[in-house]
Amino acid sequence: MKIKVLLNFAFLVFAVNFSAIAENPIFRAADPHAVKIGDTFYVYPTSGRSNFFYVYSSTDLVNWQTHKPILDFRKIDWIPEDKSAWAPAIISKDNTCYFYYSVGPKPSHIGVATGNSPLGPFKDSGKALIADNNSPDFEAIDPMAFEDPNSGICYLYFGGSAGSKLKVFELNNNMTELAREIEVQNPPFFTEGAFMHFYNGLYYLSYSHGAWHSSSYSVHYCTAKSPIGPWDYKGPILQTNAAYKGPGHHSIVYDNAAKKWYIFYHRWENVSGDGPYRGSRKTAVENLEYDTNGLIKPVTMTP
Repeated sequence: MKIKVLLNFAFLVFAVNFSAIAENPIFRAADPHAVKIGDTFYVYPTSGRSNFFYVYSSTDLVNWQTHKPILDFRKIDWIPEDKSAWAPAIISKDNTCYFYYSVGPKPSHIGVATGNSPLGPFKDSGKALIADNNSPDFEAIDPMAFEDPNSGICYLYFGGSAGSKLKVFELNNNMTELAREIEVQNPPFFTEGAFMHFYNGLYYLSYSHGAWHSSSYSVHYCTAKSPIGPWDYKGPILQTNAAYKGPGHHSIVYDNAAKKWYIFYHRWENVSGDGPYRGSRKTAVENLEYDTNGLIKPVTMTP
């Protein structure tokens, strides 16, 4: 497939034609949280050194448009000036989009904002949803909201890095407050970046393992009969190979039109050795497939 990316930063629009290269990487960004709402894919990445979040959109996974800032965290009063925001996630419920994001470094926080469209603009709730209070046991990072298709209950998964501890909370109906914490088993090899999806009667918890700037970074997964475990470890999905290093911080999306599953993730390109790596990570997308037993087939990274 050929790829054409439309970029729209600071209200300027220009086109870059990548017709001479293959599909991946689809853009320069990290921590991609992807969803499909209606007939459109939306990918929310970490904004790097910028002071705002933005979003990519596409209807065909080939042509991507970058939209102007959807949330400017310089205008959020509760975020201290020495903090950055990263690793966003979004969920659409009852015609409202809820946008969760990490604030750090430690002590870390998770914020939430709301909007009427996946393209924003989003309005922050005015306070932190979660704070780790500089606890050595966990870090308030990498949020992911999931609505259980069986019960309708919404859960917030987050945590990792410091303490490598997974946290799960049930969300209130308004999605901007916490109902209760749920104690869960920590998954094997869990570091950060938890993601939950549901397939063929099972819950799949996937997550990053290893150091984010090294070849050890990878994606592993467990299955469960409920969204809160207990977890049955199944193994890795994405691992470093000779060409691409440290694949991780992913999201998994079902395309109801094509009847296909995809995994979005970031990786290091044009680096060698075990790391630590420097520079920018890039986002790629691959097909995600299951075998006849419901196990996720290891994903081969493609150019």
